[in-house]
Amino acid sequence: MKVIVSGLFAILTFSCSVGEEVPPPNILWIVSEDNSPFLGCYGDSFATTPNLDKLAKSGFLYTHAYANAPVCAPARNTIITGVYANSNGHQHMRSKNNKSETVRYFPKYLREAGYYCTNNRKEDYNINEEQTKDIWDESSARAHYGNRVPGQPFFAVFNIGTSHESSIHRPIPDDSLRHRPEEVVLPPYHPDTPEMRHDWAQYYDKIEKMDGEVGAVLRELEESGESENTIVFYYGDHGGVLARSKRYVYESGTRVPFIVHVPEKYGHLYPMEKVGGKVDRLISFVDLAPTLLSILDIQIPDFMQGKAFLGAQKTEDPDHAFMFRGRMDERYDMSRAVRDQKYRYIRNYMPYRIYGQPLEYLWRAPSVGSWEAAYRAGECNAAQSAFWETKPSEELYDTENDPWEVNNLVADPEYREVLEKMRRANRKWILEINDTGFVPEGDLMERTGQVPAYDFMRSGDLSLVPILDAAELATNPTEESISALVSCLRSDDGAIRYWGATGLLILGDGARSALKDIAKAANDASMSVSIVAAEVLYRLGEESEGKKALIRALRNKSVPVRTQALNTIDCIGVEDSEIQRAVKELVRTGDGNSREYDMRAGAYLIKKWGLGETRTKTRE
Repeated sequence: MKVIVSGLFAILTFSCSVGEEVPPPNILWIVSEDNSPFLGCYGDSFATTPNLDKLAKSGFLYTHAYANAPVCAPARNTIITGVYANSNGHQHMRSKNNKSETVRYFPKYLREAGYYCTNNRKEDYNINEEQTKDIWDESSARAHYGNRVPGQPFFAVFNIGTSHESSIHRPIPDDSLRHRPEEVVLPPYHPDTPEMRHDWAQYYDKIEKMDGEVGAVLRELEESGESENTIVFYYGDHGGVLARSKRYVYESGTRVPFIVHVPEKYGHLYPMEKVGGKVDRLISFVDLAPTLLSILDIQIPDFMQGKAFLGAQKTEDPDHAFMFRGRMDERYDMSRAVRDQKYRYIRNYMPYRIYGQPLEYLWRAPSVGSWEAAYRAGECNAAQSAFWETKPSEELYDTENDPWEVNNLVADPEYREVLEKMRRANRKWILEINDTGFVPEGDLMERTGQVPAYDFMRSGDLSLVPILDAAELATNPTEESISALVSCLRSDDGAIRYWGATGLLILGDGARSALKDIAKAANDASMSVSIVAAEVLYRLGEESEGKKALIRALRNKSVPVRTQALNTIDCIGVEDSEIQRAVKELVRTGDGNSREYDMRAGAYLIKKWGLGETRTKTRE
């Protein structure tokens, strides 16, 4: 692409591979929220999606497209920067930390090249809002490519929220549903309850409505006369939406529909000869920014971590796609996942927590409560019960033969080689991107202050290798590991001490010989270490020192520290009067109206204890 500065905006010419100059392509992104590939073009016969099916026939359907995070804000952070959110320090839901100045938003490159860039309307980039003010020429409910200077090329994003998780919070009467609950084919991990069938059917209705809105955007493009000059991307912003999809690093939470339509005049950009074909290349959201720059012949900057899958800078097909999970709303958990063409590997770094930790927003769907009730009544089989039980430290699935991922192959010797390969890929990726998630959120914020975590991890002030070693040791411990875990607990680095305490927590009664060191860790300078040590003490029947540590954490100024402590209090079933008073004081001080997740976690406990009900403002 040649850029000639003239008057109001840059004049661009775009050369195809055979030297023919054509107008620079417009780019239109249509993004739907919270939906897996529940579309007819992906083989879902229950779906009603004529507009997207038509787009797939005239474009290219990607069969292995992934959100790097199974929830909106970290996923969108990855998109807007071209850097994994867990490398940026933005993997925790709505963390709002500072962004590094090294990392630039990709629309800025387009605007410098003369493009008019609009976003309608959701942003949700998980970044300090002061740093997100000038990304777009316009970002609002009225933002539109039609507002540009005539003839100016555009990049426009339209976000469709119709299929968002909130769409199943209020049940539609059965006789008003277009998709019949009795015809739903349930995943094997969902019990057959009326509420589950209803939520699935209602969700398919919302997918159908979303498809109609996609059709309206495409018709408007056609009517504008720009369709033959515009490359169209359609994708879902992560998987969803019923429980065990959104927020979880399974196929159901990370695999997304992804269709690209390229007009004939830009045929040199086709990923394959046949229009209407299926592309099996592994792509993920971290690849979007570099791919866009590659399409427009803009040099991809070194900081971007994705791989271009279209354009002059297109790379060889990658072997893997990578995913991550951090704190989801008011609940801490931590997983990393690796996907190749056939297998998915998941490493759970908090296996001592159940999958189905109570989340206020998730529990608004009637289906979740019905699932939990069925489990408590003993009506669930092993696959359906797993969601309510603690996790294995590792999971491995053959997604071709087990698409719903219920048969964990980790212990099967036949898959030992696959397991080892995926383990290595996970470790290599973590170290390559300087994954910030191995330092607990509260500690990371204290260590970094106003310094962006991305910069801190590259400053030389922290070595990730020994921290990752400690995490890998801690999450697969044996009683022979106790001396090594105690050594971790005595480290000068708080993150290593955190993982030492975590390993002893996972060992449970087997850690009793380290009781003296655990008691000392309950008074650790790092509150994250202290909270984990307190949980170990409670589980070993040594409640006194553990209680002191938890009350100290509840009175800490850090929201992540308080949230971590509240998680622990709930998970170990503390109902001590002193703890209860401290939680009530915390929520009272916040007036119950804080949007912070510690308020939500505190309000949940007060209600659970039968001490009243506190309303908190919520947002998703």
